[in-house]
Amino acid sequence: MEDDELQAIRAKRMAELQAQSGKSSGGSGGFGGSPMGGAGGAGSGASGSQDDSEKKQQMEDMRRNMLFQILDNNARERLARINMVKADKARAVEDLLIRLAQSNQLRNKVSEQQLIDLLGQINQQEPSASQTKIVYNRRRFDDDSDDDYDL
Repeated sequence: MEDDELQAIRAKRMAELQAQSGKSSGGSGGFGGSPMGGAGGAGSGASGSQDDSEKKQQMEDMRRNMLFQILDNNARERLARINMVKADKARAVEDLLIRLAQSNQLRNKVSEQQLIDLLGQINQQEPSASQTKIVYNRRRFDDDSDDDYDL
C-alpha cells in the first residue's frame, strides 16, 4: 500500500515539475519569436540561461529527494564518501539506483551492504584496462654506480 502511495506522490511531483518546466520553456520561446531584433535576442538568451539553471537545480533537487527515499542513512553516507573520491562512479551508481526505483525493481530502501554489492557488480563490468597498474623498477646489487669512480 505504501508503494502505491509513494508512486502516486512521485507521479504527482513529476507532473508538477514538468508543468513548471513546460511553462518556463514556453515563455522563453515567446521571447525568441518576438520581432525585437538583436536586443530581444540578447534578453531572451540571458533569461534562457537562467531558466536552464533553474531547471537543472530542480532536477538536482528531485534527484536528491529520490535518492533520499531510495537509500538508508548508512548507504547514503557511503555514497557521499564515494562521491568525494570518484564523482563519476558515484553518479553512475545514483543513475542506476534511480532507474531501478523507477522501474519498481526496488522493494525496500537500499542498505549499505546492498550498495557494496552493487558497486562490486559495476566494478566487474568495467574493462580491466582502466585499472591502475604499478611497476617497480629496482636497482640490482651489481648495478651500483659508485663502482664507476673506484673510490
